[in-house]
Amino acid sequence: MKTFNDQNTVAIKFKLNTKLIEKKVKPRKLLSDFLRYDCGQTGTHVGCEHGICGACTILFNNKPIRSCLMLAPQVDTAEVTTIEGIFETNEFDDLKKAFKKFHALQCGYCTPGFITTIVYLLKNNVFLNEDEIRKKLSGNICRCTGYTGIVKAVHEVMKIRFNKT
Repeated sequence: MKTFNDQNTVAIKFKLNTKLIEKKVKPRKLLSDFLRYDCGQTGTHVGCEHGICGACTILFNNKPIRSCLMLAPQVDTAEVTTIEGIFETNEFDDLKKAFKKFHALQCGYCTPGFITTIVYLLKNNVFLNEDEIRKKLSGNICRCTGYTGIVKAVHEVMKIRFNKT
């Protein structure tokens, strides 16, 4: 049970990437702001602050969510993975290489949200064709690339990982 102290903060404990975090946070602080400013996870980008653009997508208990739509105290006892946590290992080097090969990023602002969503799909053993990939990534907005490179990169990684040629 979360308790308030005399300074109007909530004590929370959760797993962030590979580390156990214990912090006090204001009850109305957005999770996206908490991750960026209190936890140093600056790869969690804040775009629209309405859950539309997908730039702030993280994995919350292994599912993609918009961190701008949650309050920081809601992560108490949860497992949170940010883009930094995704790239702590080399498990997704193939995805990085495919993004480079297909020029799937330009300014890079939307990339962490895309990668996080894609990682969820890959970890859940979902093989998709290019049209299905577009639908699954439709919650992430990119204003630079036109999506073609992103979709091609994801499709190539899926074909390799799922032995589909």
